[in-house]
Amino acid sequence: MASSTKRVALVNSARKLPKGAKLVGAADPKQEIEISVRLRAKRAQPAEDESVMALGAQPPRERQYLSRAEFGEHMGADPADVARIDDFAHHHELNVKSVHLASRTVKLTGTVKAMSAAFGVKLNKVRHEGATYRMRKGSVQIPAELEGIVVGVHGLDNRPVAQPHFRRKMAKTGATARAAQGGSFSVEQIAELYNFPGGETGAGQCIAIIELNDIDQKGHPTGAGYKTSDLRTFFKKAGIPMPQIAPASVDGGANKPGHSEADGEVVLDIEVAGAIAPGARIVVYFAPNTTNGFIDAVKAAVHDAARKPSVISISWGGPEDEDGSQQFVDGLNEAIRDAAAMGVTVCVASGDNGSADMGEDWDGKPHADFPASSPFALACGGTNLRAPNGHIQEVVWNGGTQGGAGGGGVSVVFPRPAYQAHAHVPKSPSHSVGRGVPDVAGDADPATGYQIFLNGVGTTIGGTSAVAPLMAGLIARINEATTKKFGKTVGFINPLIYASHAQGVFRDITVGNNDITGDLHGMYKAGPGWDACSGLGVPNGEALQNLLST
Repeated sequence: MASSTKRVALVNSARKLPKGAKLVGAADPKQEIEISVRLRAKRAQPAEDESVMALGAQPPRERQYLSRAEFGEHMGADPADVARIDDFAHHHELNVKSVHLASRTVKLTGTVKAMSAAFGVKLNKVRHEGATYRMRKGSVQIPAELEGIVVGVHGLDNRPVAQPHFRRKMAKTGATARAAQGGSFSVEQIAELYNFPGGETGAGQCIAIIELNDIDQKGHPTGAGYKTSDLRTFFKKAGIPMPQIAPASVDGGANKPGHSEADGEVVLDIEVAGAIAPGARIVVYFAPNTTNGFIDAVKAAVHDAARKPSVISISWGGPEDEDGSQQFVDGLNEAIRDAAAMGVTVCVASGDNGSADMGEDWDGKPHADFPASSPFALACGGTNLRAPNGHIQEVVWNGGTQGGAGGGGVSVVFPRPAYQAHAHVPKSPSHSVGRGVPDVAGDADPATGYQIFLNGVGTTIGGTSAVAPLMAGLIARINEATTKKFGKTVGFINPLIYASHAQGVFRDITVGNNDITGDLHGMYKAGPGWDACSGLGVPNGEALQNLLST
């Protein structure tokens, strides 16, 4: 490290305290913490977004994906840059815990005091929504010599960064459990109604499911997770072979069932994906619900050379512009883009609070949910599904503030991607030309939700959380077929499903809106073609497979 003491603000690293936050005092200077430092790629790729978009526009049969080894070779971090971080860590009494060149990530550990000095930040204990977190405000400062080399520093602040997008069905007063179940569907019934292709089970594929843990003040996971007994019972009752399921720890994350409401999220994701693709291997990547935890979990799945996931399901997110954490948005978007370059599909729930995308603390403006708003994600919206005598009646999910509504809108962060050029996406709330969300939709209303097994009992759960693993299971089935046919997965499918020849692949949803409060005057309404409530519509599984396997 050169002797210069000049420091510069790390681009996009500024954070602000959330509304209603109260300063408790300084963070414990002796507490040991772990952070993730994100580095530039060894080879400058100024048009990487465009090259991945171009890849997605090709039929999967013709695509040339990078293998995980090739990605590390061409797009990983430069060992010379890592040496500079080693020097920086030594100079500031920090320890290098691990280096992962392919994901361009160096993990450092050290005391709060040492981290604060190294990165020019003040770390405080801040109370927000009944819990205390370590937070910072302002920008991270780095030595001028590292400008352009370090592109992200995550984990100094450990406030929660995302919410699970699931909703429990509200039982009517005095209703029996059986009555509360009325109107719900088994996962297999959904697959049949949506004409998912038969024959394939996802054999030979791996589905990665991202789950985020609640953490205590020391950063240790306190929940959420799944009980194997619940999964065994679910698959036994459904008459479906139980898939191979394994938890994976990222940044100290763990399967910790029984301590968090988010157990419903974890179990819903596994049971839906597993029922659709029981032949696939399912790996659940647990990480702390922090900026570094979320990014590192996705990167762990993307770069897992042992299990090699071909599809990732994410049912967590939040308003893309809520707390000004652009560094987090950049880092997670990069991870999703990297997945696309390697032929991995990333399915993301679009949110359960309609076009507001916020609950009680709503600011009166529409918001798009991130990471669904990433242009490289397959954003999954929500519908209300009824099928009397097998006759499908499907509208946009909007049960109001109590019942939830499918997330959707127009991004103020990401410009409109080329594949949406003819989708008639309206202007964003900031009057820019933005990325429209969602891309596809499926049953999400808890009133017409999914029959799952949780904490020893059968229950009904909905939310766009269910649609992401539903689509992930479908993609796993399709990947099995395309891998047999021409040796490739389908990867990033957005450009193909928006193309004119994709007509007939989706059943258009033309009724409803996702104005959850009624205060936005139905800003986004369903109608013919793409809309910011239900995207292109609900996929016809067999037709989608035919489109992607030709």
